Amino acid sequence: MSSETRSIPAGEKLAEQDSFLQGVKDCVPTLLGYLSIGLAAGVVQKTAGLTITEIALLSLLLYAGSAQFIFAGMIAAGSSPAAIIFTIFFVNLRHLLLSASLSPYFRHLSVWRNMWVGSLLTDETFGVAIQQAVTRKKLGERWMHGLNVTAYLNWLIANLAGAMLANWISNPEQYGLGFALPAMFIGLLVLSILGRGKLKLDIAIALIAAAVAIGSALLFSGSMGIIIATIVASTIGMAVDKRWK
Repeated sequence: MSSETRSIPAGEKLAEQDSFLQGVKDCVPTLLGYLSIGLAAGVVQKTAGLTITEIALLSLLLYAGSAQFIFAGMIAAGSSPAAIIFTIFFVNLRHLLLSASLSPYFRHLSVWRNMWVGSLLTDETFGVAIQQAVTRKKLGERWMHGLNVTAYLNWLIANLAGAMLANWISNPEQYGLGFALPAMFIGLLVLSILGRGKLKLDIAIALIAAAVAIGSALLFSGSMGIIIATIVASTIGMAVDKRWK
């Protein structure tokens, strides 16, 4: 019998790329970051006096690492509810920018379906999605749900595990857990740069960002320098990228 290699139609390949299961698989590289940061968040929240139920509700309803750390710190400091709400609101405003950046890839969906996709968007899932968007004109709804739901459940589990281990992990920083999130983003950035195929341009923009950050830090605070460098470098990168398309 002669064997034939079955060629997979383009439509079938696209359907596989946009499947829920593929979204789950694409989320796997970020899970270690979620786990380590979630463990640390659970420890901090439990140390601040929150119960397991309260930590679970925060993870499900607030679902934001930086905001949950802030919440725990402000609760421990005895801050007022109004101060906590306004602080977390402004910290999470960046999600408007994240959603706006991805919205062009979901124009084929209705407003309500777009809201459902964006409701579980995080910095990490945005990083994975924008990496995929480099080579595609639109992203699959089922794929995005697979990505988001996997991250969502892993974050809940990590927070609860951290809360239960709080008695044994009193100082998460000594285990290097604080570097897990930056390390994960560095990995996503490298993959994105390699996927774009514009290595020289990306390296040049990175060097510009570093120079602006160092120069700005001499005049302002370190955090302000990073913000200025981000704005300047991203603006230059976008202009140059459009010019040479």
